[in-house]
Amino acid sequence: MDLMHGNSPKTLRQDLLKQRNEFASGQTYPQAKDRLITALNQFLAKDSNSLRAIAVYWPIQDEIDLRPALIAWAKQSPERRLALPYARPDKHLDFYEWQDGDTLIPSQHGVPEPSPSNPSRPAVSPDCILIPCVGWSSSIKNGKTHYWRLGYGGGYFDRTLATLRKNNPNLICLGIGFDWQKLNEVQWVAQAHDEPLDMLLTESGLLD
Repeated sequence: MDLMHGNSPKTLRQDLLKQRNEFASGQTYPQAKDRLITALNQFLAKDSNSLRAIAVYWPIQDEIDLRPALIAWAKQSPERRLALPYARPDKHLDFYEWQDGDTLIPSQHGVPEPSPSNPSRPAVSPDCILIPCVGWSSSIKNGKTHYWRLGYGGGYFDRTLATLRKNNPNLICLGIGFDWQKLNEVQWVAQAHDEPLDMLLTESGLLD
């Protein structure tokens, strides 16, 4: 897919969302989705001993739906938990335990969220956070490849990850995207406040 060069992040984001909508209704999407979910299951199987709590996202605007695969993962052991993000007024995210069928409340952006006042669904400190990408890029520094996420522009994940990583150096931030969403440095460059992803998962597999 061709993306326009030299646009502002806002315009680039709009272009990417439009193309994601077209991609999601296209003929190649089912196969790409199946390959990405297969790659996710391989990651979960490989890291099953170190993962106890995974923060998932509620898919919006044609984001790939990973919930069925993660629900199946959680059911394999009573120690495994899933969590959903709750957007605080200060634009940070908290995570609360989520089970399939829970009643959720719409956020100010219209995204279904857990209620922070539900005593049966406590706050969770995740071992791994799955983060959907509008676009993504990579850069190499000191021989290591770093991956970066272009999101919706709210900055929620960047603020939250900066805080969580101080408390949990082993936290895995896993970006979710497709190969065609990769951006070059002419199109977009991550800023100083952007938090890097630890890994990126696409239909081609796990990039770390």
